[in-house]
Amino acid sequence: MGIKRKSKINADFNMSSMTDMIFLLLIFFMITSTVVTPNAIKVMLPQSAQQTHAKPLARVTIDKKLRYYVAYGNEKEKRVNFESIVPFLQKCYADNDEMYVALYADETIPYSEVVKLLDIANQNHFKMILVTRP
Repeated sequence: MGIKRKSKINADFNMSSMTDMIFLLLIFFMITSTVVTPNAIKVMLPQSAQQTHAKPLARVTIDKKLRYYVAYGNEKEKRVNFESIVPFLQKCYADNDEMYVALYADETIPYSEVVKLLDIANQNHFKMILVTRP
């Protein structure tokens, strides 16, 4: 006597919902990683309509009390005196000759401080980016 089942048991596993979740997590981490900036010093940047998309490797920060901070790559900013900026940037340039220097200058500092750093970049042929807020 042959007894047949009315419904067959299917042993398949559908992976489409799992792949959807993985892609959503991937997109989330890609977006949040581009939002994070390593600049932890409070600097009120001047406003600008035009923004650059170059990736700076070295950062020079001037806060409103005219203190200088430098950083290279993903390292944390360290406070230096003005005379130490040139050797630091030359060492960074020796590591990577396609280096960009990002200048984070508070909007309240005198213009002459920015010009001094632009002059250093011009004398040493560094590519400098003035960072502003949108």
